[in-house]
Amino acid sequence: MEAVGAAAGVVALIELAAKISSACGQYLGAVKNATKDINRLRKEVQELQGLLEQVHQHLDGPNAARLAASRVMKDAIETCRSELPVLNQRLTPTRARKLISRVNVQALKWPFETADVDKFLRRLERCKQSILLALQVDQTHLTLALHHKVDLAKLPSAEGAAFDSHTDEQNARCHPDTRIDLRNQVKQWAVDRRSKGIFWLCGVAGTGKSTISRTVAQHFAEEGTLVASFFFKRGGGDRGNASRFFTTIVSQMIVKVPALSPLVSEAIEADPSLTAKSLSDQFEKLFLQPLSKILTPKPVPRLIIVVDALDECESEGHVRTMLSLLSQAPNITSVSLRTFVTSRPDLAIRLGFKNISGGVYQDFILHEIPRPTIERDIAIYLNTTFSSIRNEHNSLYPRRPLPSDWPGDADIQTLAGMAVPLFIFAATVCRFVGDHRGNPRQRLQSVLIQAARHVSQLDQTYCPILDAWLTARPAKEHSEAAFKNVVGSIILLARPLSGIALASLLGIDETVVDSTLIDLHSVLRVPADGETPIELLHQSFRECLIDPNKEGNSPFWIDERRAHEMLTRRCLESMRRALKKNPCGILSPGTLRSDISTQIIDRTLTADVRYACQYWAYHLEQSGGQIADGDSAHNFLSEHFLHWLEALSLIGRIQEGAAMLGQLEACLAPKSSDQIASLIFDAERFLAKNQALIESAPLQLYSSALVFSPTTSIVRNLFKSKIPAWIQGFPNVKSTWGAELRALEGHTDWVSAVAFSHDGKLLASASDDKTIRLWDPATGATVQTLKGHTDWALGSGNWGDGADTGGPYLWGECGGVLTRRQTAGVGIERRDDQALGSRKWDNSTDV
Repeated sequence: MEAVGAAAGVVALIELAAKISSACGQYLGAVKNATKDINRLRKEVQELQGLLEQVHQHLDGPNAARLAASRVMKDAIETCRSELPVLNQRLTPTRARKLISRVNVQALKWPFETADVDKFLRRLERCKQSILLALQVDQTHLTLALHHKVDLAKLPSAEGAAFDSHTDEQNARCHPDTRIDLRNQVKQWAVDRRSKGIFWLCGVAGTGKSTISRTVAQHFAEEGTLVASFFFKRGGGDRGNASRFFTTIVSQMIVKVPALSPLVSEAIEADPSLTAKSLSDQFEKLFLQPLSKILTPKPVPRLIIVVDALDECESEGHVRTMLSLLSQAPNITSVSLRTFVTSRPDLAIRLGFKNISGGVYQDFILHEIPRPTIERDIAIYLNTTFSSIRNEHNSLYPRRPLPSDWPGDADIQTLAGMAVPLFIFAATVCRFVGDHRGNPRQRLQSVLIQAARHVSQLDQTYCPILDAWLTARPAKEHSEAAFKNVVGSIILLARPLSGIALASLLGIDETVVDSTLIDLHSVLRVPADGETPIELLHQSFRECLIDPNKEGNSPFWIDERRAHEMLTRRCLESMRRALKKNPCGILSPGTLRSDISTQIIDRTLTADVRYACQYWAYHLEQSGGQIADGDSAHNFLSEHFLHWLEALSLIGRIQEGAAMLGQLEACLAPKSSDQIASLIFDAERFLAKNQALIESAPLQLYSSALVFSPTTSIVRNLFKSKIPAWIQGFPNVKSTWGAELRALEGHTDWVSAVAFSHDGKLLASASDDKTIRLWDPATGATVQTLKGHTDWALGSGNWGDGADTGGPYLWGECGGVLTRRQTAGVGIERRDDQALGSRKWDNSTDV
């Protein structure tokens, strides 16, 4: 009914505007000394009438109720109601003047002075701007609601994470005659219904875990049981963290198990922000619940997931959470789901497995395979690979061939003995010796002489390569500087870049990158096209270069902090050079991000600029540097904060903005950062308030987001010159942001209590929905959901009594899995220094 009333009101305004326009026409024929003023007024009224007709069309559409209920639209219509009747009354002749005008048209008198016309024109312009702004804001929100209908093809996925991705196709698989016992054991685990749900292959760096993973994944794919794989990679962008782990797994599973598609779609339609929520929420609603609901034949199908290099996930907390969540997969009865996991024996992973039931997983310690077995497998690999090297060399250089027995059994055994237990040693040596740019005999000898040196296996692996690189360059000092600049950047980038993008980011010529990397193909994957990212072949090369024990002892040592500091500086320079308002040349401020061509975005924001926008805060944090008032970071945010947010929106990364602001906040200098600290705090509020709008329509940053920000907002006042000129009548807004930072949404029933952890990094909320949620107060994200209560959960500053269901309860460190009930109280104490949590009798918690 509200929509009907609003439509009727707009129709009345349209009729009134038409009446005013007609009256102006009458005055034009009767009054000759005010033609200019009459035309000005008539034109303004006709434009307003056109806008009102647009409003009426919207109120006739399917979203009428929502539009009519909009506060912005109500204010706009009310403004018109207050102005048009006054104008109409002034233009309507009195009864006496009407009688005279019937006898003598010339008797009609224009009722306004020019100053009066100017005043009405300003008022009518305000009416127009209010309607334009209302249409723009409401249309953006309406379109956003329509686009919440999920497109499963756009389920966030980590590029290159699958075992058979284009970026992974050149990586090795096991030789058919190696790792035979291990591969048979994995195959038996997969088919035996009594096996544990998780197979953990554990091994130190370089023992061949990823090669085994690819081989195992290939086998399961060929037999049709592999449903998903995720190969973590440090410095591999989205492959280096867990943010897209479950969405990537689910997107692959949908292809193999189509019955999941409508269930996943339903989950995302119910909660469009689900893909950006906590790992626990993603696992439960995108993975666990859909899999539990699908109907499958008997016996239930066998499905395998392969997860490689879990230790290369950057967050230890996320590693433990993933393990805890994956341990719940065997509880699904609709399918027989198994997970094959590889990792180094890092503490976080060992603790993660310790925290889950021992009945859920079985392990295999790769580096504890008997030495003779490993040495035999490595010797098989060396013999096969050196045979290929010999044949290729003799084909290319028939006049100086290698002997048919080269390199000989003795050298093969020496190399195999040097390699145990590191397959990466054998693989790297073969790439180095087989590089056509060098002499294979000389290169092999440079490796063999390392056996007599008392150095680490990493040095035995990489020193011959680095020495050969330096020997080939006459200008030693210049070459070492180029190495540290180019290679130091490659090993520390958060995501691989192509040679062209790397050169642009570093501000150097592409030929410098090419010449620096020309003899490093045995440790780096260097594509010939210049457009494909350059990648480390193994993380051990990075570890060799940044080893702190090499400081002052090796010309190749990379100072991590200084390299990150340099990358921070280059990122800022790249963004300052490229970022501006509306770089893609969008014509309408209401244009949706989804309607902008990807080609236009990529052409406008080049790969180095996209990288800088996404990772400059990461490099700043890794450098250990601090930001202060007036420094380069402060100046950048003061000049380009909105441009940066617009770029993040265009590249689909605006959801990462809050975390990056949190990284900057962590880098504030204690005593000289009052101004930038205030700016970052205000920026966090600005982004939290407007993120959904910016994500949908980037240019709304400069109109709706700014004009609806508080009048004292630092961001608003820094960038008020960016507000479009056509917006002249600003809405009434609060002077400050207010006390509420953000609403934490997720509980489905009343929130009965909240409490902070001692360090303030976690907020716990107890709810009548029988859960306790842990939140990150900085971003508003759910960290974990703790379950186990069978009735409502209640808490206070310190939960000592537990719920009325026999508690309290003790949960594991991660994943929110109930470990055991406990007789003594357990809880998270409230911080004493500031009460940032507030109890609310609804389904949200305010911070």
